[in-house]
Amino acid sequence: MSRIRSKGTAIEVMLRKALWHEGVRYRKNDRRFPGSPDIAIQNFQIAVFCDGEFWHGKDWDAMKPRLQSNRDFWVAKIERNMRRDHEVVRRLNALGWTVIRFWGNEIRKNLVGCVNEVKDAIFQAQLDAYDDVEGLEEPWAML
Repeated sequence: MSRIRSKGTAIEVMLRKALWHEGVRYRKNDRRFPGSPDIAIQNFQIAVFCDGEFWHGKDWDAMKPRLQSNRDFWVAKIERNMRRDHEVVRRLNALGWTVIRFWGNEIRKNLVGCVNEVKDAIFQAQLDAYDDVEGLEEPWAML
């Protein structure tokens, strides 16, 4: 367990490098926000999490019966992680943030698709910001 990393995992680094290459600027594991998002794009209020399949309970109903050793510990731990993930998403959404969660295999197998999903969220945030300003008849009146 001591070798399990919570920050700087291979999937997280892979996604961060690809986003940086596309010109997306972000903060890593920013503790100012609930859940310390792996990637926080503060200008557009987008939080990206890179989740490992085991630790965050992907296909939990199928995986749960297969746990053999120390079953009680692992079931409680993973279900607690899943509850925390839902709570973090709820809190970030309440603050007006868009939350994107990727599974590790999704990042490994379809990195371009993941990057495009983040870029689409940025584009949508830009459109929303533009629509807010466009509704004003005299935008300079805000000054």
